[in-house]
Amino acid sequence: MAEPPQHRLGELMEESNPAFEAVMSCVFGIEDHETRTYLVLCDRPGSTIAELATALERDRSTVNRSLSTLRDRGLVYRDRRLLDGGGDVYQYTATSLPEAKAMLHEALDAWTATVHDVIDEFDDGAD
Repeated sequence: MAEPPQHRLGELMEESNPAFEAVMSCVFGIEDHETRTYLVLCDRPGSTIAELATALERDRSTVNRSLSTLRDRGLVYRDRRLLDGGGDVYQYTATSLPEAKAMLHEALDAWTATVHDVIDEFDDGAD
């Protein structure tokens, strides 16, 4: 089950025209480099950590941590592939962009509903 994101929606409120990457990072509570990892993986389904590290020009441990966070958020899944010579390797695939967009909409709708509830339930004591 996906870990609930730690929204950073306040950051979005400061931007008049945020980029998609900024929206994704703030809504899912992930770092910019994790969003970049997701977007690169969208173009390279089935990539290994080593392949992503090369594509992103980052070290493998950083890519591994990014993938772990993305998996926790439900944005990436992995499959284990057995190697011909023995052993195995994990291959990672991004959740489809339409599914990620639907997740973004759901998260924003839930946040908006919460804010509306706070507004509606506020009692300033001036009855």
